[in-house]
Amino acid sequence: MENKLMEILSPDDLKDRFKDPWVAPYKKVLTMVDEDMVELVEYHPCIAGSEWMIYQYKRTSDLVLDSKKDGDKHTYTVKIGKTDLKLKPSFAAAGIEEVSVDGDEVKVVHAGLAGAGVGAAMCRGMAKGVKRVELYDVGGGSKVGRAAVVTPRMQKVVVGIDDTDTKELGATWTLANNVGMKLNQMGFEYLDHVTCQLFPHNPNKTQNCVAIALVFAVKPGEKDELVENICKLLKENTLSDKTAVAVFEGIGVPKKLKEYGVSAKKSMKTLEEAEKIGKEVGVQFFEVTGKEGKIGALAALGLYDDLKEAVKVYY
Repeated sequence: MENKLMEILSPDDLKDRFKDPWVAPYKKVLTMVDEDMVELVEYHPCIAGSEWMIYQYKRTSDLVLDSKKDGDKHTYTVKIGKTDLKLKPSFAAAGIEEVSVDGDEVKVVHAGLAGAGVGAAMCRGMAKGVKRVELYDVGGGSKVGRAAVVTPRMQKVVVGIDDTDTKELGATWTLANNVGMKLNQMGFEYLDHVTCQLFPHNPNKTQNCVAIALVFAVKPGEKDELVENICKLLKENTLSDKTAVAVFEGIGVPKKLKEYGVSAKKSMKTLEEAEKIGKEVGVQFFEVTGKEGKIGALAALGLYDDLKEAVKVYY
């Protein structure tokens, strides 16, 4: 990737230099690392139009294992390494050439033709969360654009929450979201809120029988502070004496954990089974006001990355 013409530019440098009407800045870029995997999250300036990127990146680069979008949020699961992109107009127009981690930084090298080349550097480089861009080739028109986007290394933390309401008052999904929003105000990156439908015939349910998973990106070493604040906020606001949380760190969901989540949608589960499965897959439990919430909280962790399955009802 050596190039004598390479320039190192900050987001402000890019904004000052590229004021062209065909540059649309991304809103935010985040990178979470788990061993040899990186989850790249990008908030795109477009919504439906950005589906093109989701399709092209997975098609063009073998480093991209999965790509999906939710509104303007793109999520790419990529592996650390380097590949040779064979860019071809329309058919393979953009992709990721290289992903590397060096200390507390993650470098992702993007390349693309025409507009995708502009997005490789200028659009992404102006986003919140970007430390700097290594600009190799300025794209646009018929030219290839190529640049490395450098971001802080973060880690992914998923928190399952259950049993915060009573038959008379409360709503777990709204309380959980408000907790996530409060944590966001405190400086933690609140990425997602997933409502997970559990066994609808549970005789102990308050009404709809759902648990919640909150997804965060945190700086290395800040997980404990995140969890402490979540537990504190829940304890201050829960209406139940059964509230508990389950915490999972990493990219992807272990098979055994996902199987538990799906099973919890179809049948009753015991506290003992939840604690056993949790221990086996490396989940931490925290009793906020009680133990019973561990069952649903663990199930939410197993379902959080499959939205269609998470909301499905089994009769």
